[in-house]
Amino acid sequence: MAKIKVKLIRSKIGKTEKQIKTVEALGLRKIGQVVEHEDNPQIRGMVNRVNHMVEIVE
Repeated sequence: MAKIKVKLIRSKIGKTEKQIKTVEALGLRKIGQVVEHEDNPQIRGMVNRVNHMVEIVE
């Protein structure tokens, strides 16, 4: 299955608890950190929920 890389580009400070937990569930802790996940509907949904804080790196 395909992989996607997700990068944290905005701080978690001042965001809702749900957004913070979603970012942490993706494995992102620091700004600029990149993690790799399988490309599946669950991960895409998490990325979509916090799309203003993360970007998909090609």
